Amino acid sequence: MSAIDPRGAVVAITGGGRGIGRATARAFVDAGARVAIGDLDGEVATTAAHELGGTVARELDVRSRESFASFVDAVEGELGPIDVLVNNAGLMPIARFLDESDATSAATLDVNVWGPIVGMRLVAPGMVERGRGHIVNVSSGLGKAAAPGLAVYSASKHAVVGLSSVVRQELAGTGVTVTTVLPSAVRTELSSGVPGGFGMPRVDPEDIAVAIVRSCRRRPAEVPVPRWIGPLMRLGQATPEPLLRRLDGVLGADRALTKLDAGKREAYEARVRRQTVNHTDPTSREDRP
Repeated sequence: MSAIDPRGAVVAITGGGRGIGRATARAFVDAGARVAIGDLDGEVATTAAHELGGTVARELDVRSRESFASFVDAVEGELGPIDVLVNNAGLMPIARFLDESDATSAATLDVNVWGPIVGMRLVAPGMVERGRGHIVNVSSGLGKAAAPGLAVYSASKHAVVGLSSVVRQELAGTGVTVTTVLPSAVRTELSSGVPGGFGMPRVDPEDIAVAIVRSCRRRPAEVPVPRWIGPLMRLGQATPEPLLRRLDGVLGADRALTKLDAGKREAYEARVRRQTVNHTDPTSREDRP
């Protein structure tokens, strides 16, 4: 599979106003790409684009096919056909499974799973027609692990891993590839207030950005960040449950619940609550694309 040169490539990034998305936009701009960022917070997207320079910004709600289609049309109208799509937008509420509201769970699944589904369905056909394209779906190390307090989030990231793997297989031979990025705990708002990174090493958004840009070279199926957590995740999946529970105790896997600093996390949780207000009843899915 030939590499996609970032120089001159059109790159669309969801959740591009903050954290990993913003760092990724910066990395692609520095590599010479023409970048468009979409974010639910249009003002944040515009500010990021202004600071990055030469970047297109649009308000984008990845839960809505109409919003996503409008974003894609705007990007391709201004910059040309999309060469690289980075599905990065994500929600990470923290609560015990039995305490989390249905609306919060539904919003998490819609952003983290339906967002990439809609994005790929809108962008991949054009890539296939052109015989060239690359899609990066940002999952998480918790897409192959577990941490109390993050049940639905973890389920959504497991879903992204499976989704990406199957779509990659279906697109084999078309010139279009799908890469899943599996970050450890990242120093962004999503993990604010949680000490020690769920027993996983902490990394910076820039580390994830570098991995995403590099994935354009060989276009691998999966990229763990840092790379050494890949074997660790596989080992965890093969470890007998009694031993795994002991290790969880040593590593403090439940620290998202037991040692959460609610004060440091309040700003992020407030944003999550705003996204769940008047959310579609999760028992009715007629709004699905």
